[in-house]
Amino acid sequence: MKTGSLHRFSIHAAGVEYKDAWYALWRAYCAYYEVTLDERVTARTWERIVSATDPVHALIALDAHGTPLGLCNYVLHPNTWSDQSVCYLEDLYVAPAGRRQGIATAFIEQLKALGAEQKWFRIYWVTNQDNVAAQAVYDPIAKRTGYVRYEIALGNRSR
Repeated sequence: MKTGSLHRFSIHAAGVEYKDAWYALWRAYCAYYEVTLDERVTARTWERIVSATDPVHALIALDAHGTPLGLCNYVLHPNTWSDQSVCYLEDLYVAPAGRRQGIATAFIEQLKALGAEQKWFRIYWVTNQDNVAAQAVYDPIAKRTGYVRYEIALGNRSR
């Protein structure tokens, strides 16, 4: 998968050849959110991304020299309002060197294309209410739903 020639980057489905790129971006993403994950969790996440049978997938953005610029992790799952899968865009990160180039929008456009091809019901995601930069990207291309997210942390979480 690649974007058009107008872009200075390309988008690829994350496969084993992108392991180092994904790991570097994942660590930067976690650092950005000041989250420390157990290495087991990171390794397991990568295993799930490259598994042919797991619903976790990822896209990677690279510049013309192969430098990793961004990642987009997403999960396909069934839902109760349709007989089609839905896509949860779980993680979207663009490295500082890739910002303001349209990478976040390109990731979402790529998901839209995959969704149309694979007949998904919808794509959805959440962002921090204070993340105005992300909202500036999302508002022109998606509808805010107005839903409030609730969580219950369970004691058996590894992080």
